Amino acid sequence: MVILGYMQKVKLHLRRSILVIILLHITSLLCHAQPEFEGIGSTRKFMAHTDAANAMYHYFARQAYGYLNDRSTQIGKLSTLNNWQARQQLMRNKLKKAAGAFPQKQALKATITSTIKRIGYRVENVVYQSRPRFYVTASIFIPVKAQEKGPLPAVVYCSGHIWEGYRSAGYQTAILNLVKKGFVVLAYDPLGQGERLGYLDSATQRSRLVSPSSEHSYPGAQLFITGNTLANYFIWDGIRAVDYLLTRKEVDPNRIGITGRSGGGTQSAFIAAFDDRIRAVAPEDYVTSFNRLYQSLGPQDAEQNFMYGISSGIDMADLLAVRAPKPTLVIATSRDMFPIQGTLETVAEVKPIYNLYGKPDAFAMVTDDGGHESTKKNREAMYAFFQKALNNPGPSTEEQIELLTPKQLQATKTGQVATSYKAETVFSLNRKDAAGRIEGLDKKRKNSPDYLKSLLPVAKRISGFRKPLKIPKPVFTGRIPRNGYVIEKYMVKGEGDYDIPYLLFKPNNAGSRALLYLDPKGKAVYGSKLGELEWFVKRGIAVMVPDMLGNGELGPGVFQGDSYIDSVSYNNWFSAMLIGRSITGVHAGDIVMLSRVLKAQIGAKKVLGLAYSSLSPALLHAAAFSDDIDRVAMIEPYTSYRSIVENENYKPSFLHSTVAGSIGQYDLPDLAASLAPKKLLIINPCGADAKPASAKDIEREYSVTRKAFSVRNATANLSVEHGLGTNSSSLFEKWIKD
Repeated sequence: MVILGYMQKVKLHLRRSILVIILLHITSLLCHAQPEFEGIGSTRKFMAHTDAANAMYHYFARQAYGYLNDRSTQIGKLSTLNNWQARQQLMRNKLKKAAGAFPQKQALKATITSTIKRIGYRVENVVYQSRPRFYVTASIFIPVKAQEKGPLPAVVYCSGHIWEGYRSAGYQTAILNLVKKGFVVLAYDPLGQGERLGYLDSATQRSRLVSPSSEHSYPGAQLFITGNTLANYFIWDGIRAVDYLLTRKEVDPNRIGITGRSGGGTQSAFIAAFDDRIRAVAPEDYVTSFNRLYQSLGPQDAEQNFMYGISSGIDMADLLAVRAPKPTLVIATSRDMFPIQGTLETVAEVKPIYNLYGKPDAFAMVTDDGGHESTKKNREAMYAFFQKALNNPGPSTEEQIELLTPKQLQATKTGQVATSYKAETVFSLNRKDAAGRIEGLDKKRKNSPDYLKSLLPVAKRISGFRKPLKIPKPVFTGRIPRNGYVIEKYMVKGEGDYDIPYLLFKPNNAGSRALLYLDPKGKAVYGSKLGELEWFVKRGIAVMVPDMLGNGELGPGVFQGDSYIDSVSYNNWFSAMLIGRSITGVHAGDIVMLSRVLKAQIGAKKVLGLAYSSLSPALLHAAAFSDDIDRVAMIEPYTSYRSIVENENYKPSFLHSTVAGSIGQYDLPDLAASLAPKKLLIINPCGADAKPASAKDIEREYSVTRKAFSVRNATANLSVEHGLGTNSSSLFEKWIKD
């Protein structure tokens, strides 16, 4: 029966393999259906651009390396304890700013929901509120020794990216061994895991998202757009965990440690850097360096990133160095996905400050050969570390433990906070904060259009826009004749060290105007789909169709990251945010450059800009920041950044066109307002969920835009049309008319 079952699996695997091969072949045929419209991707033509699809990742990585190299230069100048202490204070301040302000502490309102007694210890399942109505589910493991010896040392245990959290066998092994060695252990569920799912499917009682990383990054992106961070929530939950421990008579307040593996290693390193009450920290399978991280698996999910962290000069070593000379043990494995070389370099950087403090033994590293996993050797080193650091001597040998079931460690009645309480979520709390920030922006809008003068410089700064300094020369790569016009292929240097391929549709009867035509699907689709585009060409308007960074031949590339949601790499967006940039800001700079190239190339006096869907925000930014674009048309754009943070189920494909920190500072309707009196055509705007926006929402979102056009006596130049079919030629006729 075993052999039969195995053979069935083999047959199923073969069928799936054959299907995959067929699908890959079909995909390949589709991808190369229009090879004549490739500008740089063909290996037969331009070997220098065979990695063009990964241009976005590499461009942001190179900027990150620049900041990290500057940081290394500063570290190299530190030679005395006074130098290091000054840096410690500097980095504490930077970390606080990058994480964002924490809320005021309020009552935990902790409730013990059940108790389990075992030989040598008991477990109390607990629910407390780290913020009002923001529930944390946890279990506190208390050795019998607490009754005999009085207050004991305690360890906060943080779980990594696994659905069941600390209830998993691997985590229980470490937790219960600590308990057997006389430590009180408080283990709690991270956001989006265990009993704290943020996107619960009522039918399955599982998350609607595919992984804990997605549970973190999906709302985490909304936090960044608002100007908040998920790191703030994770750190605050940990700080409040320490607060809870301090309410327990079984705990010695002067002997508190924290540890965790993988995502739990991230949490323990972050929390310990912010909470001085934690005497000892042992992060496991997390510590490396951003330099090595970018060279390998790339930036990670939302809670592992600070706002503008890398451009602020922050690296992982700072999380450890700010704690010196308190006891720290870095736990690593040689084949971990977090590069071991970065771990070694980070440890080498931090070691000197402990030496200068005269406590070299307080900082150490232990490593074992293994992958992204916990090994017995490393666990035993962790036990020994806490035994010494928290003055709780005894044997560090790991013991066999009897696992507790997830049901036994369930803290809520239903198994989920969402169905047990009328609870707040990360999304709901952020929406409230965003509403307050938007209210502040609305007050500024009352001074329309004067407020736009101060708003545009802010938008340039926040979006990371860089004004093109020169007009690069295009490289001609081919020509395709058509009836009444010709299609020419070019590539031109973008903002970074990448070339933007584009098609130039040149009518035989070219006039003085040109159109920059932006579609996130890329230019290749217009080899056969020429309807709308050809409409402009037949009217004597030259049309440029480029592949923007991340689209067409310039993307999306192989990098997905640990938060790949609906085929969108959230990690690429985080990468831009970490260096103080945005994908939209880069696109906007390239759009301005392309409009100038278009003018120079064909002698056009006016350049019109038309964008579809998620490239509409970039066109808006470019047109608002530069006079090179004469008028703007947007097809099926989402209405605002506000709509993204207000919608619990926003469309992931819109993320790359958003800007971190924009809420309360500016929004897309403000940029649209700044275009007055230029012509602006908006066709079929949608909400953040990609569904058609209602008339009420359109009026609300674009009221500031209408007001600006009215003040400039240009009401006729603004047209917002919704509920239309696919034929927009009559609207375009009016839009192109001078």
